Amino acid sequence: MAENNNTTKKRSFKHLSQYERGMIYTSREQGKSMHQIAKILRRAPSTVSREIRRGTVTQMRSDLTTYEKYFPEVGYEIYKKNRKNCGAKLRVVKAEKFLRFADGKILEEKWSPDAVVGYCRNNVYWKEEMVCTKTLYNYIDKGLLRVRNIDLCLKVRLKPKKKIIRKNKKIMGESISQRPEEINKRESFGHWEIDTVIGKRSNDKALLTLTERLTRYEYIFVIDEKDSSSIKKVFDELKVEYKENFSKIFKSITADNGSEFAELSEILKKCESKAYFSHPYSAFERGTNERHNGLIRRFIPKGKTIADLSEWAIRRVQNWCNQLPRRILRYKTPEECFLNEVSKVINYAQ
Repeated sequence: MAENNNTTKKRSFKHLSQYERGMIYTSREQGKSMHQIAKILRRAPSTVSREIRRGTVTQMRSDLTTYEKYFPEVGYEIYKKNRKNCGAKLRVVKAEKFLRFADGKILEEKWSPDAVVGYCRNNVYWKEEMVCTKTLYNYIDKGLLRVRNIDLCLKVRLKPKKKIIRKNKKIMGESISQRPEEINKRESFGHWEIDTVIGKRSNDKALLTLTERLTRYEYIFVIDEKDSSSIKKVFDELKVEYKENFSKIFKSITADNGSEFAELSEILKKCESKAYFSHPYSAFERGTNERHNGLIRRFIPKGKTIADLSEWAIRRVQNWCNQLPRRILRYKTPEECFLNEVSKVINYAQ
């Protein structure tokens, strides 16, 4: 037997019908009181009283004297007018400053509507003039902003993929299934995901992306080729930058089974760090890094020649990723969170 688990209470009232208004008119003509009319209609006396007050108009006799009389047509017209004014009111005028700010951030800096709302809640003084994320999306749908749905990079809700673990044929190193739960739950800093992003498939450079799982901080490096030697060169640069703190900031790195990561375990072992490898065809196991690769593709679409991009252009994309407020970080930026964690590592080492 089917059960109804609805906890929403059904409304026990309904609006007056035209027939009931006609009954009120007839009963008033017969001299009945409001309580008598309410009893006939099985309505509350206050309901009848309000309807009579709405539909009563002043009339003039032939001798120029006036009197009050209820007309159901008048009551119905006022009822319709009042219904049009029901519901939540648009705050477009009051929130004009916020909407102008949202237009600029979304169109010029490619922020999401949610990032705009979260940033303003944390950083501006005119919070009472704001609207929530859902309302901002509604305003965009209604065409109340310069922003259109086509300007939003992600407007669809993706269904989560079913986790399928396939047998790893290539043994690149320690499997992700051996990764400690502390890393899986993002409870500590210093655990990264790595991947490569290609431009044109022939005779072009590539990008190496590193994403820190806790803070969502992103590194983007241009590499000459998609091979092990190029990967080693990047980590040599990072070792020079972080020196003795490298193993504390890069505790572990999770990669896919691409041939360019064949020597990753050896590279990290020398630095007292660990490498883990996801299962084949399981990009969702490095979801943070894949998500950031999608952000990068907004600026560097597939087929674009990476060799033509200047170092300034690559740094601009990296800075955009790291300075975008994130809801998962309580609308702080990855840069803020990363620098805070790095300062803890350095202070602890001292």
